[in-house]
Amino acid sequence: MKLRILEKSEKKLSFALEDSDAGFANALRRVMVNEVPTMAVENVDFEENGSGLFDEIIAHRVGLIPLTYSRKIYRTKDECKCGGKGCSSCEVTLVLEKTGPCMVKASDIKSSDDSVQPADPEIPIVELYENQRLKFEAIAQLGFGKEHAKWQAAVVGYKNPVAGRPEDPQGDDVKFREEEFVFEVESVSGLKAAEIVEIALNELERRAEEFSSELKKAVK
Repeated sequence: MKLRILEKSEKKLSFALEDSDAGFANALRRVMVNEVPTMAVENVDFEENGSGLFDEIIAHRVGLIPLTYSRKIYRTKDECKCGGKGCSSCEVTLVLEKTGPCMVKASDIKSSDDSVQPADPEIPIVELYENQRLKFEAIAQLGFGKEHAKWQAAVVGYKNPVAGRPEDPQGDDVKFREEEFVFEVESVSGLKAAEIVEIALNELERRAEEFSSELKKAVK
């Protein structure tokens, strides 16, 4: 099995997975979409909201803002030593305080950790008119796309360019073979596209090793 990069940028990655099959290709796609941990706001506590939007709408918008984070620092609550109670290794505090008139954007959010920031500072949250104020405190944590769309790491698709042909094509102008699957990965989180692929491959390897270990125990 080989991986060949076709196009690469920070947010998008296109690669060909060679000498593989549809089963592995689909497993890789599912893990990249649903099981790569990303950072997003889980709870929002409003102190003041004089905008034209209900608290719930603003909280929903804030929750969908993708956040960067340090993979060396943060763990999911299930994996954290605090047992999920909440600490600096599994939670980060975000605050916002603005008075209109202005358009409140993701860049107005202040984080207790410099590594946790909005991936796109220009994302609009709500417009405030004269003398309207918005103030809240939010808690962000790691989660998975299978739990909620706000934690989805990427939009991923793949195709087999020569599927259905009776035999392998021949000639110098042929770019793909029947054993190849061409992936398009676009990050919709605070992670780079290449990071998402790396994490997903490591997760698949971990699962394979775990299954192999359990199998050895079962057949003893």
